[in-house]
Amino acid sequence: QAQLVESGGGLLQAGGSLRLSCAASGMMFSIHAMGWFRQPPGKPRELVAALNSGGDTHYADSVKGRFTISRDNAKRTVYLQMNSLKPEDTAVYYCAAGYYNDYPIEADFHSWGQGTQVTVSS
Repeated sequence: QAQLVESGGGLLQAGGSLRLSCAASGMMFSIHAMGWFRQPPGKPRELVAALNSGGDTHYADSVKGRFTISRDNAKRTVYLQMNSLKPEDTAVYYCAAGYYNDYPIEADFHSWGQGTQVTVSS
């Protein structure tokens, strides 16, 4: 059974940087697409970034140029580097594993972590 554990969340000021990590176990990590989603307070969960097994990436327009998703298959870990953080980036961030063809949607991801809180103050 797949297990995903996020780490790296925290509280910081606008303009700062943070790197989230997600360690995977119980699955063939290298063949899975990995994604980062977030759920801001009072809002639905949304895709932030995704990276398929071939290395193709997708980003939400709101984070393009500021966030970078990457993976280390040897460490079975996916990362989300977040720079130039804004108060509107405040959310619970979730790691997810799945498969997608053209463009990732939430339904493509079958395994989810518990989430890590990121709070950006102005």
